Amino acid sequence: MSSSETMRNDVMFSAAGRGNLVGPALFFLIVAASLPVFWYGFVSLGEAWVTPEYSHGPIIPILSGYLFLRDMRRVPPTAVTNAQRIPGLAIIIFSLAIGIFGNLVNIPDISTYAFILWVGGLILLCFGYSRGVLFWASVLHLVYMLPLPNFLYWQLTIQLQLISSVIGVWIVSAMNIPVFLEGNVIDLGIYKLQVAEACSGLRYLFPILSFSYVFCMLYNGPRWHKIIILLSAAPITVLMNSFRIGMIGVLVNSYGIEHAEGFLHFFEGWVIFGACVGLLFLLAIVMQRFQRKPKPLAETLDIDFDGLGAQVARVMTIPAATAVWIAAAVMVIVAGVWTVTPETELKRVEREPFGFFSMQQGDWEGFTTPLEPAIEAVLGADDYVQATFSKPGIDAPVSFFSAFYHRQTEGSGIHSPEVCLPVGGWEMFDINPVTIDLEAESGWAPFQTNRAVIQNGLQQQVIYYWFEQRGRRLTNDFNVKMVTIWDSLTKGRQDGALVRFGSPVLQGETVEDADRRIQALMVDVLPKLPRYLPE
Repeated sequence: MSSSETMRNDVMFSAAGRGNLVGPALFFLIVAASLPVFWYGFVSLGEAWVTPEYSHGPIIPILSGYLFLRDMRRVPPTAVTNAQRIPGLAIIIFSLAIGIFGNLVNIPDISTYAFILWVGGLILLCFGYSRGVLFWASVLHLVYMLPLPNFLYWQLTIQLQLISSVIGVWIVSAMNIPVFLEGNVIDLGIYKLQVAEACSGLRYLFPILSFSYVFCMLYNGPRWHKIIILLSAAPITVLMNSFRIGMIGVLVNSYGIEHAEGFLHFFEGWVIFGACVGLLFLLAIVMQRFQRKPKPLAETLDIDFDGLGAQVARVMTIPAATAVWIAAAVMVIVAGVWTVTPETELKRVEREPFGFFSMQQGDWEGFTTPLEPAIEAVLGADDYVQATFSKPGIDAPVSFFSAFYHRQTEGSGIHSPEVCLPVGGWEMFDINPVTIDLEAESGWAPFQTNRAVIQNGLQQQVIYYWFEQRGRRLTNDFNVKMVTIWDSLTKGRQDGALVRFGSPVLQGETVEDADRRIQALMVDVLPKLPRYLPE
């Protein structure tokens, strides 16, 4: 068959194509066959969307669909060769491989990322490469519906908490109110306000970033205007959240803690969101005033719904091209094989619960203290122990903490003390990996741990911590993710734990004195850890 004949048979929107239902049937078969492969990711996505931070998620596909249909009006039907569909077919196959991998290692985020890649491949398959790439903006927007990986989420949450606290305190002090900031705790004297995780601003930041993205796509103005609008979304959100925190401090100082609750709830959610949106509109209006021929905002925003129904109907003109047939066959085969394949179950290792952890470790005697309910909820551990040990002849105590997780790819997951310690007002004064060699005393082979000196005012502590990962001792969060993926695939295990020791540096002491105390307790504790943290 000649190339001209191929193009004639491969026209997406032709008079002959309107009556041929084979192409549309193949398209819907491809979509239906994707459900078993990406279902694990969809379920996880639904669970994330019911949380305040990601409650905007269901709106994102709707907005992406609108952007896609608008762009379709600018991409008229034309002939598409099979060669142009090959890149889309290749991306579909590649995304299937990633999605299956995410399912095998029980990490739903990988499956959801693969699904967005699959959507892009499907568009390239249907439209051909040269026209399909014109829809990149609507596909990229789908990223805003995904939750952040946990280690990024916690880093961002803590940084936003600290920034909001600093700016909020500045606002309070600007009102001539005495105020002191310790970590994320705003001290007003008689009242203390904790800038908690919910006050970080993340629940406003994600939807505002999405809105600014759509705003830029609809904005008819210079490119530099769009860049400024997109880059301004995050600072505007942080400033508005900080203003809310500052106003709460002013009200608490003037009227008491009971008056803060109503104000807090009033300024949550849609009020903050609406204020941020209003500031983005105001920014666009101001930038228009600097144009040679400024336009009213109504003319700069291209919001048009005309003809979108006709664009949806174009799905009925998809041709039964060879590449579409191949894609449908691949999808059906992969979905069928995955459906009948027995579900891989993670091994639930046998271990002793920390409730049996002895408070008598050699000559050390200890006692346990529970975490505050809010902190325990954020920790999300399946089991944990927090104990403080002392020993006759040693002036300062040594703390021991460990949190165990059966699965590290769902829920809160392990996060480094580098993330949570600043919230309590502690600053990392010095942190370095060090090698601990206690083999002669404890029987443990030399291993590496993070050693941090933390400071809060004039107080100092030495902290040792590492991530116990099925016999490995790791010091890096990213390495933890990588070995968890590998062990999930090869061993069927995702369990792991955080281990932390600490001791204060007393007046007149050096940090080396605290080092010796910690290592003295480690000699007694380490040999017993495998009973609670299986290798």
